Amino acid sequence: MAPIVLLPGDPDRATLVAERFLEGPRRYNSYRHLYGYTGTYQGVPVSVQATGMGCPSLAIVVEELVRLGAKTLVRIGTSGVVGPGIAPGDLIVASASVPNDGTTRQYLGGAAYSTVADFGLTQALARSASKLERKTHVGLIQTDDAFYAVTPEAVPGLAATGVLALEMEASALFLIGKLRAVRAGCMLVASNRIGDATFVEPAVLDAAILDMIGATLAACVEHQAMEQKAAATGGTVA
Repeated sequence: MAPIVLLPGDPDRATLVAERFLEGPRRYNSYRHLYGYTGTYQGVPVSVQATGMGCPSLAIVVEELVRLGAKTLVRIGTSGVVGPGIAPGDLIVASASVPNDGTTRQYLGGAAYSTVADFGLTQALARSASKLERKTHVGLIQTDDAFYAVTPEAVPGLAATGVLALEMEASALFLIGKLRAVRAGCMLVASNRIGDATFVEPAVLDAAILDMIGATLAACVEHQAMEQKAAATGGTVA
């Protein structure tokens, strides 16, 4: 395992990252078709590991990755939009996630908790995404268990609380990041607006996903370099 790990839910997206972005990728895992690869990006070791769908699956994968040496973990995926001014194909960098899932509740014994991403890593992700010719939004998302449970009628209420988009894994990742003292972040592509029956065209979505992957890799490499420089000089990185 490399210290930096990208976490798509989709096994095919893990293969895409390995084949399109990594040099010398080697597949180290195919168990349950949760494909994992390690290679290098700009000379820096990077792994990409599929997590499957939902917090329970992601939590198993991330706990094991941390035991194998992962230090920086970033979810890369798609999301349904609820916030205003966000169009399919836009990028979303999650600063925190409303934990509307059962996995975080079980970890915490039902205690209230704010599942937040690593601040410095989130800054790096937002900085990297801002260099693209693609609109990027930074803020709060929500993690749900039930893909089809949110109705169009619920969208205005969610948007009023500042939620930008819905997905199914980030809250567990952010919580485990805090519990295990590793960095956790999340960048998403807006795939559709909740309640709108039309989806973004595949070519548009595919292009946005490639931008998301490239921006995430660049951010992780930049943040690692900043940390190494700070360690060498006795400084700190946010």
